[in-house]
Amino acid sequence: MTKQTLVRALTKFQTLTRSLCTSAATSDAALKNVTKSNFEPVLAELRRVVRESDFVSIDLEMTGLTSAPWRECFEFDRPDIQYLKVKDSAEKFAVVQFGVCPFRWDQLNNSFIAHPHNFYIFPRQEIQGDGLSYEFLCQTSSMEFLAKYKFDFNACIYEGISYLSRSQEEEALRRLDSVYKDELVDPSSNLREVAETELVRMADILYAERMKNKISDWRAGLLRDRNCGSDFQESSVDMNQKFRTTFFKLRPALAVDGLTSRQLRLIKLVTEKHFKDLAYVHVTGEPSGLQPLIVYTDSIEDRDMLMREVKACRRKEEEMKIKAAVGFRHVLDLLSSERKLIVGHNCFLDLAHIYRKFFGPLPLTAEEFVSAVQKYFPYIIDTKVMLNSNDVLLRIMKRGSTSLSKAFHLLCSQPPATLTSSGLPNAPRVKVEVQVDDQRFSNWNSGAKHEAGYDAFMTGSIFAKACCHLGIDFNPDVPTVDLLHDEKLQKYVNHLYLSWVNENIIDLKTGKIAAESLGSTNNKRQNLKILFQNMVLLWGLTSKVRAKEFRDCLLKVYGTGSVTSIYHLDDTAAFVQFSKAEFVSKFLELKDNLERVNDPISILHPLSKLLEAGCVCAADYEIYKEICSSPISELLFTDQVEAIGLKLKTRLELAIEIKRQEEYKINSFHFCEDRKDMDPETNATGTHSSCHFPGDELVDSLFPVEARMSK
Repeated sequence: MTKQTLVRALTKFQTLTRSLCTSAATSDAALKNVTKSNFEPVLAELRRVVRESDFVSIDLEMTGLTSAPWRECFEFDRPDIQYLKVKDSAEKFAVVQFGVCPFRWDQLNNSFIAHPHNFYIFPRQEIQGDGLSYEFLCQTSSMEFLAKYKFDFNACIYEGISYLSRSQEEEALRRLDSVYKDELVDPSSNLREVAETELVRMADILYAERMKNKISDWRAGLLRDRNCGSDFQESSVDMNQKFRTTFFKLRPALAVDGLTSRQLRLIKLVTEKHFKDLAYVHVTGEPSGLQPLIVYTDSIEDRDMLMREVKACRRKEEEMKIKAAVGFRHVLDLLSSERKLIVGHNCFLDLAHIYRKFFGPLPLTAEEFVSAVQKYFPYIIDTKVMLNSNDVLLRIMKRGSTSLSKAFHLLCSQPPATLTSSGLPNAPRVKVEVQVDDQRFSNWNSGAKHEAGYDAFMTGSIFAKACCHLGIDFNPDVPTVDLLHDEKLQKYVNHLYLSWVNENIIDLKTGKIAAESLGSTNNKRQNLKILFQNMVLLWGLTSKVRAKEFRDCLLKVYGTGSVTSIYHLDDTAAFVQFSKAEFVSKFLELKDNLERVNDPISILHPLSKLLEAGCVCAADYEIYKEICSSPISELLFTDQVEAIGLKLKTRLELAIEIKRQEEYKINSFHFCEDRKDMDPETNATGTHSSCHFPGDELVDSLFPVEARMSK
């Protein structure tokens, strides 16, 4: 009876413990927030957790997405334009929260163990005097979104972890080398510069002379004591304690305290100009800062050796400061060095931010960018691509939105019966448990939706559940899982949405668009036919002209079916897509003719009103790419073109002018050849013949506008 009672008591205790753990998961277990105050110990623990993980999910929170309305990704944006817009966003906005959640397969419990971390990061000038100052934009809608979900702005700004990118660290080290290289090779070079410096102000001359006398008296006292055979003793030189005798590297020294920077410069000048056996140095003082010292040396060689030692120590200290300023980048270096599978949700923009903030400037093209990213993160999976490219997952998502919160709710929060009631195959279930510090929870919900750490946890959980529905076997008899080499996942690895707006999927291995290779069954572009070579860009639309008015006017000029679609960037700019590419050059030429010739036919032309009497500019699609590549971001597209300069308009007009002149020269040449066939000296009427190619003053009168319009 005693043994049975003990067993019942233990069973009851275990049940109570599990109940308490579950209760704590929903009420007491907060998301693990990491700031600069606890970053070092968390980083040490994270190294172990990442090393043991099977994959790591990430998520970022930013201060904004688009720097101007026309910078948003549109359905008519070519893939290279989409990349330029992502690049602009990553360069202009800051990352304020970074979620990292390693997942490890636990064979004993037949579950994944998640370790969510929510890092607050904030760029600040950690290296004094390097001139580096961070600036970033804030989009009001994004800031309101963060505030709505209780984002702690104070924790971010005051306690956020700073960082240096790899390129910034390398540049800082190069700067450090250039500063100390010459001085370490030739310590006397600085002395020569000081010797050539002359004092101008009377106050400086008097102060320098007084300091010269004081230093001379101190030096004389040292030599007198040494000649008398007595040891140097630490003592006070004056009543104000501004000068006191001390020792530095076994040499007697005069410590200088409480003086201004100008006074210290004068003391340095006097010391190095008048005392060859004294060395003026700055050494690390207490509690912080640099302590000025005037050190006595036995010889010029001893002084040079001392200067080299001091500068080498200072260089080492500066190098340590640069290494310490690396900050949060240690986390990215960890993920990169471990070469783990990185999982994100619609994460191409996240990757652009990661590369820009922690590695270096973003490349100019998408091909160069994905090649650079693959060097650091060779295995990446986008859960949004998975959800939209698999029939089973699409049915679970009810062929609707594949947002992070909805996917987590449908895949991870519902009981098994709900998942199979619609006839879906009964996929094996996999548990996801959460470990925060030393506590583990089987039903964890921090309630911190849209915090980067919790979103990273949701992303990883969605991936684990999706793997089950893809048929990946998490066998409890197998100690580890090899997701990187699982055949069922290979078609999703390194395929990311370049832009969700038009579902362009980019292959990170090639930099090419590869939407069809995944067999996507939810492609909303299947009925959208965009031919970029058929498009004309218009800007400077000052009136509120709508798409229907454009279409009607263009159809009158070019005929029924000549215009397939019109897209507005904003109220000042729009794209017109023609049915044929030849209409692009015809439209640009017609527009130029209408603006140059002010006659009744031009005024009454259907397009004259829309073109606003020369205020509207036009170009082909390639000019749109050039405008998007500019770092400038004006609110309106027309202002953007004006802000990047008038060279664009001048170049367009010049191109049209050159083309017109070339056409005229060819026509004139053929005409002259025909005349030469008649008579090399005279034409049929006996008059002298010559071929003249007109300059700019004659171009406008080459063809009547009526003839060009009819042509």
